Amino acid sequence: MSLAIVSSRALAGMEAPEVIVEAHLANGLPAFTLVGLAEAEVKESRDRVRAALLQSGYEFPQRRITVNLAPADLPKESGRFDLPIALGLLAASGQLPGDALKNYEFAGELALTGALRPIRGALAMMLGAARSGRAFILPRASAEEAALAEGAEVYAADSLLEVCAHLTGRTLLPRVVPRETHRLPDFAAGYADLADVKGQQHARRALEIAAAGGHSLLMTGPPGTGKSMLASRLPGILPPMTQAEALESAAVLSLTGNFRSENWRLRPYRSPHHTASGVALVGGGNPPRPGEISQATHGVLFLDELPEFDRKALEVLREPLEAGRITISRAARQADFPARFQLIAAMNPCPCGYLGHPSGQCRCSPELVARYRGRISGPLLDRIDLHIEVAALPENEMTSTASGEASATVRQRVTAARALQIERQGKPNAQLGSKEIDLYCQPDAAAMTLLKQAIARLNLSARAYHRILRVARSIADLAGDGQINTSQVAEAVQYRRGIRS
Repeated sequence: MSLAIVSSRALAGMEAPEVIVEAHLANGLPAFTLVGLAEAEVKESRDRVRAALLQSGYEFPQRRITVNLAPADLPKESGRFDLPIALGLLAASGQLPGDALKNYEFAGELALTGALRPIRGALAMMLGAARSGRAFILPRASAEEAALAEGAEVYAADSLLEVCAHLTGRTLLPRVVPRETHRLPDFAAGYADLADVKGQQHARRALEIAAAGGHSLLMTGPPGTGKSMLASRLPGILPPMTQAEALESAAVLSLTGNFRSENWRLRPYRSPHHTASGVALVGGGNPPRPGEISQATHGVLFLDELPEFDRKALEVLREPLEAGRITISRAARQADFPARFQLIAAMNPCPCGYLGHPSGQCRCSPELVARYRGRISGPLLDRIDLHIEVAALPENEMTSTASGEASATVRQRVTAARALQIERQGKPNAQLGSKEIDLYCQPDAAAMTLLKQAIARLNLSARAYHRILRVARSIADLAGDGQINTSQVAEAVQYRRGIRS
């Protein structure tokens, strides 16, 4: 048999299209030709495959070798095609039965010794293989994450020899069973506790509302008031992830190589440095890869020192905040990634950071303060649901023992409020559209009168009006109220005063 066909998978955004690896041996001078729009790291597989076959005790065919990666118009990248190319050569040269390859798909990078190295995107590829009805053979380090896919049949191998022994029936590979995939994570071990925060009752309240409805939050205050500490506690009070949310989050992290099995069903927390570019935030490259906002899917994206970020980098957040997805377009291809993240931002009130501080050490002029705050555009601020000030702690609170509620207690209230939202409208309040707001977020007559006055006095936009109603709906859900009342609208309006006030 001089022709062998092996199935594998490529990566195109969140999709994993099937790739057919065709290995053909012909008479003539020894040569190795690799075709099919392969990028540099795929072309380098020729040398890795040759060394791996020889080190594993197999014969490398001394014939004219042609390997085609079909479809030809789909770009192929990374070393994941090493294993299927090696198996194709063994089957084409008669060293491996070709029929044994039909029911499997393969991916894995080969070391020169024949050992298998982990690859990116194993979970995304397994989702595609599960739909095809074939089993997947992967490096052991990648097999556990791939087994998280529903209906997955995954086998783990450490070397090319083990794969060949399995295909010939000598020694079967173990099927990987995900470890307690429906187990809820240990919140106490996985997240920082809100009980560590001293004082800041107003900020804690805003954090709870943000968690209940999935709202974005901007905290303004002097250095050392606990803004970063509060933000890092938000994942610990969010409701547990559903199986679908956990799978989508894990698939995105798998594409970047950042998924860890011990973090399964723990909400991601991403905190990029303020020097991050727009491409780092939303994703990009060639081929396109997910950025920080996609890696924070179903979790928290924390932007500290918000005005220090490049203005253009911040503006790219506008559309994902509204749509929950990001489409990265290039001349040759397009990639669509989820971006359903919860934005938490923090900033100082002025360049020196001490405007309004009891020490009175701020010497920033009003023009300097206005210029500093003007680095954040109005349209972006308008998309942030809650704006709060985090004041400096008084001496008695700073020196006292932390006595606030623990994350577990707050999480119970948040989970109950989120359950009400899912039962009522099938999604968190922050994701409600305009028609759904009219249906589910209508306040009583007195509250509507108050809201109209707030719109007139604060010159609120239509977007701000909708966001006030969403926040008020979350406050009402925390209280277990069916209709929004005056106090809940008043509290929601207070969270819209913002840094421009």
